[in-house]
Amino acid sequence: MEKLEIIRASDVEIRDIDWLWYPFIPFGKVTVLQGDAGDGKSLFIMKLAAMLTRGEPMPFTDGIGHEPINVIYQSSEDDADDTIVPRFLKAGGDPSRLLFINEKNKFLSFSDERLLAAIKQTDAKLLILDPLSAYIGEGAQINSANEVRAKFRPLIEIAKEQKCAILIVHHQNKQQGQKAINRGSGSVDIIAAARSALLIARTSKEKPDERILAQVKCNVGPTGNAVIFSVKDGVVEWIDNDGRTADEVLGNVFAGPGRPDTQLQMALDSLPLMLADGPVLQQDIMKKMEHAGIGESTAKKAKSQLGIRSVKQGAIWFWTLPDAEVNGYNRKVLSIDEAY
Repeated sequence: MEKLEIIRASDVEIRDIDWLWYPFIPFGKVTVLQGDAGDGKSLFIMKLAAMLTRGEPMPFTDGIGHEPINVIYQSSEDDADDTIVPRFLKAGGDPSRLLFINEKNKFLSFSDERLLAAIKQTDAKLLILDPLSAYIGEGAQINSANEVRAKFRPLIEIAKEQKCAILIVHHQNKQQGQKAINRGSGSVDIIAAARSALLIARTSKEKPDERILAQVKCNVGPTGNAVIFSVKDGVVEWIDNDGRTADEVLGNVFAGPGRPDTQLQMALDSLPLMLADGPVLQQDIMKKMEHAGIGESTAKKAKSQLGIRSVKQGAIWFWTLPDAEVNGYNRKVLSIDEAY
């Protein structure tokens, strides 16, 4: 019998969550990224990895970045020499910081001791496993909740112990019309075991190169705003972000019509007036919205509905009306009361 050990809550050292990319990818936790085949998941990940190895700020974070980090990338679908490394270099990554564990003699799994050893040896802060079905373990039944939970346990412990972010790529099932949290292949416990779950999808048939990243859930922070980007000729470009939810991205209607959203209407009414004199710092707008009781996701939903654009100058993001010329910026921000 295992020795019994009781831990008192008073003896637990409380700590804050650290983030690789707030609020999408936390350090010390497992994140799942799901999507349909061919929708750009791997290119998106290569772009993030390239930025992280260079210490560049993550998209729409107002210039907040980290020191360059080491990234371990394991893929059973693409080869390093003709696909992964060329994509990574095209994205501007530092090749000395992109690392691979040799699987020639034995394939890796979630419980493989080489994962922990590699993270310790290289001090990697991001481990990517692509896709889940290849790394969860031979013979694992991904439709079985009991098996899924057991398979994830070693990976969860590695992430926690090493304060490393672990990102697992996962395919979606074909059951359209379901809630986003149920769209991953296999048991819903795959998404339940992760602390953050993301999805990538196409935005419309009219924009074949455009994609959108939405957060399905986050157990350790707020749900992030959707990030819109393009994938063309193997290059990822950031376009904008808005307040769409994962269900809205998938065309689901679970929220349904309800009572009028007064906060959304306030944002719709005030944003055009705030931007009437030209581009305004996004962070300044958000401060005014927060002061008026309007959440960030609501503000960005209004932004999307109004067609307001995000423009970047240096590392800073501004908002501007769709027909405005961007030849500078304006730091004056009307209050909500002034806007009305």
